[in-house]
Amino acid sequence: MKQRLASVTLVVKDYDEALRFFLGKLSFELVEDTKLTDQKRWVLISPAGDNNCCILLAKAVGERQVASIGNQTGGRVAFFLHTDNFWRDYERLKKNDVHFIRPPEEQEYGTVAVFEDLYGNLWDLVQPKTSTNI
Repeated sequence: MKQRLASVTLVVKDYDEALRFFLGKLSFELVEDTKLTDQKRWVLISPAGDNNCCILLAKAVGERQVASIGNQTGGRVAFFLHTDNFWRDYERLKKNDVHFIRPPEEQEYGTVAVFEDLYGNLWDLVQPKTSTNI
């Protein structure tokens, strides 16, 4: 049996503001943006150069979903963005005004710093010490 994770959902307030952040500040790529209804779109993004697993931006509907925006993992790191050059990407993100809440540090698994997205979800920027097919 062969399986793969195709996408994960990130609940957002607004499609376009989320796209401005992810495409503009993080340099992600737009994989698909399809209008489904007047209120709903199928919006997939991925890190530059890798769309093996995409993020589906899902506009919050209802109080419960709105309440989860920015806290989908209860304050834990939600996403792990691997890079082949930590310092290049760290400096680029800082230049793009991405807010880092933990500075870079060397860990046994690699170099890591924690930043937050436009809603407050936490992300690790990681350059692993061993190859992970980035």
